[in-house]
Amino acid sequence: MAKTIKLGQLIRKTHVKFCDFDGDKKLEVLGVSNIEGITRTTHKKSADLSNYLVIKPTSFAYNPYRINVGSIGLTPSAITGIVSPAYIVFQADEEKLIPEVLLDFLKSDEGLRQINRLARGTVRKALRYDDLCEIDFPNLSFAEQEQLVRRKAKLNTNREILLSEISHQETLLTKLKQAILQEAIQGKLTTDWRKENPAVEPAGQLLERIQKEKQRLIAEKKIRREKPLPPITPEEIPFEIPDSWDWCRFAEIGILSPRNTESDSRDSSFVPMALIFSEYGKSCQHKIRKWKEINRGYTHFRDGDVGLAKITPCFENQKSTVFRNLTGGFGAGTTELHIIRPIKIYADYILIFFKSPHYIETGIPKMTGTAGQKRVPKEYFSNKPFPLPPLAEQAAIVERTESLMDSCRQLETEIKYSRTNAENLLQAVLKEAFTSKPSESG
Repeated sequence: MAKTIKLGQLIRKTHVKFCDFDGDKKLEVLGVSNIEGITRTTHKKSADLSNYLVIKPTSFAYNPYRINVGSIGLTPSAITGIVSPAYIVFQADEEKLIPEVLLDFLKSDEGLRQINRLARGTVRKALRYDDLCEIDFPNLSFAEQEQLVRRKAKLNTNREILLSEISHQETLLTKLKQAILQEAIQGKLTTDWRKENPAVEPAGQLLERIQKEKQRLIAEKKIRREKPLPPITPEEIPFEIPDSWDWCRFAEIGILSPRNTESDSRDSSFVPMALIFSEYGKSCQHKIRKWKEINRGYTHFRDGDVGLAKITPCFENQKSTVFRNLTGGFGAGTTELHIIRPIKIYADYILIFFKSPHYIETGIPKMTGTAGQKRVPKEYFSNKPFPLPPLAEQAAIVERTESLMDSCRQLETEIKYSRTNAENLLQAVLKEAFTSKPSESG
């Protein structure tokens, strides 16, 4: 028995124009997608459908110029419609060939390899029907084809179960990462650290040193004097913090909305919103621009500043960053950022705070503006109560958070690998069926 057979021996072309069709004249216009196969077309239909081709159930249609990227489909068993006359329509000899098996073959790596080999043309290659007939199809018996269909159905069932479990794992991992950030700002990640380091400077003294530094900068006219902030009321405190920590207003720990004074000719960094990421530990990217190009109409920042996306949906998606490795050490970017320049505070601890569920969930109701253009107001940004740990503990929190997030990223890699394997199970079976035997024309 020959290993392959020419596809022309197993298929026949159909070319029934709509104007010659004596059946139902209310047929739906169909198209072909490389993703969905036969589908309702979204393209503009011709005013004259008389030359459109009728496609009956379990028939194939393909675009000769796009079949090389898998643009071929099989009509479901209960569907009759019409397709563009630019398409080629054909049917399989169902006594010899199961249509589903042929579709899988034509969209497989081996099928696409042969399609690209046989397609003709200079500027745009096309696979004509005569070319299609020259494809070498594996000479599988009908029983072997039925076995392949059953195996595929079983694999699809197992694959769906596996993908469902993987999705569940992804959900749990997302919740775990959120829990890490939340526990970080509540002091729960460093419980053991505090027992081992009882003699650290308390947060209250750190806050006093921050205020002294601010007064020095005001005296030197490097920053403006701020309006007094209201004291934090008991009703504003959202959760308990360790005794060595302190609550303060966010504006107390740094300089909000700082400005840069640099030479116009200097190279600097430009950071659009698209280059700021949601994932903790993924640094923002930047483009190099002359400072004169971006120093007006954009938000300013320097290395070590922390930026928070204030517009929906970027805020809800946890877009925030610590700016590092900027060209020249400074830059500007999207106007949809709130910026803080920390004073004697670890920038990465502030970033953890920005990405924590508590900060996002309490910030969303405070957003103002119309739908699609809601923003976090400056009042929320500056007046939000901030859980301030001792400086040494901030470093420990950042280190612990990064270690746990590294473990999460390893789990994420394993889950992605499992998903890829699950997606490839079916392709592996089809590859085995279609290419396990050496090709030999029949």
